[in-house]
Amino acid sequence: MIEADRLIAADNPTFKDEEAIDRAIRPKKLADYQGQDHVRGQMEIFIKAAQLRNEALDHLLIFGPPGLGKTTLANIVANEMEVNIRTTSGPVLEKAGDLAALLTNLEENDVLFIDEIHRLSLWLKRCSIQRWKTTNWIS
Repeated sequence: MIEADRLIAADNPTFKDEEAIDRAIRPKKLADYQGQDHVRGQMEIFIKAAQLRNEALDHLLIFGPPGLGKTTLANIVANEMEVNIRTTSGPVLEKAGDLAALLTNLEENDVLFIDEIHRLSLWLKRCSIQRWKTTNWIS
């Protein structure tokens, strides 16, 4: 039998504590990001170039197996660029209106991170590419 206090749910205080701890121990800056030197080096170039141009960072597609640090990298990019990050998940975006609401509420230069973007519906992928080509996407 599963103990009720061990169930992982968004309203479970244990889950929220673990989530806060997880966020606290993740690196916030590229200098603190360990491993994947080639990725860190490329990110440094991308970020520095955008900062020198005083512009938003161009589109990024970060891909790889679970646990590689994609979400951490997205947060690092936002921290390094000193902008907000808005995070969502592909399966949550069911219709164009869901994506439009997110895009409408972005501030200038904000980072939009869509985790599991491969799980977006094909129709929504096509719709978003055609309508919002200038949005900064990290996925």
